[in-house]
Amino acid sequence: MTIQQFLLILRARYQVALLALLVTVATTLIVSLMLPRQYTASAAMLVDVKSPDAVSGMLLQGMMAPGYMATQIDIINSDRVAKDVVKVLRMESSAAIQQQWRTATKGKGQLIDWLANLLQKNLDVKPSRESNVININYTGTDPDFAAAVANAYAQAYMNVNLELRLAPARQYATFFEAQTKAARDKLEKAQQALSDYQQANGITSTDERLDFETAKLNETSSQLTGIQGQTTDSQSKRQNTKTDTLAEVMQSPLINGLKADIARLEAKLTESSINLGKNHPQTQRTEAELSSLRTQLETETRKIASSIETTYLISKQREQQLQSALGAQKARVLILNQQRNELNVLRRDIESAQRAFELVSQRASQTNIESQTNQTNIGVLNPASVPLEPSKPRVLLNVLVSIFLGTLLGVGLAFMLELSNRRVRSAQDLAEALDLPVLGTIASEVAQRKFWRIGVRA
Repeated sequence: MTIQQFLLILRARYQVALLALLVTVATTLIVSLMLPRQYTASAAMLVDVKSPDAVSGMLLQGMMAPGYMATQIDIINSDRVAKDVVKVLRMESSAAIQQQWRTATKGKGQLIDWLANLLQKNLDVKPSRESNVININYTGTDPDFAAAVANAYAQAYMNVNLELRLAPARQYATFFEAQTKAARDKLEKAQQALSDYQQANGITSTDERLDFETAKLNETSSQLTGIQGQTTDSQSKRQNTKTDTLAEVMQSPLINGLKADIARLEAKLTESSINLGKNHPQTQRTEAELSSLRTQLETETRKIASSIETTYLISKQREQQLQSALGAQKARVLILNQQRNELNVLRRDIESAQRAFELVSQRASQTNIESQTNQTNIGVLNPASVPLEPSKPRVLLNVLVSIFLGTLLGVGLAFMLELSNRRVRSAQDLAEALDLPVLGTIASEVAQRKFWRIGVRA
């Protein structure tokens, strides 16, 4: 079909097409005017995803996820938020609403679920492009009610969002509170174990006591070493058969004096024996004095030898005592070392329990604060105001759409009528119908009259 054929069909069937257009537009206009007016109230919500958490001071990575905004929209559209809106508006307490619910459902189900479903049907949630603003739109026949529902949705959304954040925090707070109590009990048990051990062993300050006993052990060891040296020296001297060669004997002033007196008397005796004779009283007196000095020298020498023996015995006894004291002191130091090791273990247990208690206590304090916070990252940017103009029906838009649809309907109806009763509208239609060439055309009477009128005027 050519454009000429199309135009010829429309010219022939224009009345049908025009009637269809007028009926469509009139019907649309009447229906639009008869429909009840609906008002749309909009509340703008701002979702802050860049500010750090007020309690922990950390930026939550989940807020930066691509699906975070979509999740928030799903939360607004959820039954939980709708039920919270019903509670905020106290709709379930209205007697008229209760009567409507009984009439519609015959008392089946829950009133709050029925109201939530009704509210969700007129709710439209749209996020703004390239921003963190969410628009909550609610449409209703009453502008005041529409604005109230939109604001109630905004408030319910913030309440539910806060509850979703607080519910895990409260669970964690309860968990960490129990863990804090357990950690505190463990710390108290560790401290009590250390105190009991110190009391049982009479320990006040292990380090000072150990240092004192160690110093005492070192002093005893030094004394034993000195006594062992003295014992060895005394033993070597007592084994010496030549007592006159002992250092004590040779260094004794008394013995040296006696030796000098003996030497002097020996010289005098020799001189007296030569000059006076052996039987001279002076010579005999000198011999007696000499014998007495020699006896005294032997006595003093024996005393020194006896003192060396006594010194050896005393040193040996002292050595045994020091060895026994040294063994006891070593055992005491070993016991103190063992006690210190056990105390260190108990102290490490206390330190470990203290660190665990501080960590759990800090986490419990943080979760407790988080469970009590009433702040969210969501705020009302623009609350819904009472709409002054209805959003539906859009009469002008409906009329424009009806013109377009009526035109299509009229054209389609004209073609359907043409196809049901096909007529020849042009020479081309005759050629296509008969499959014969057209030799000439005869104009209609109206066309001929127009032609002659044009010729006469000319």
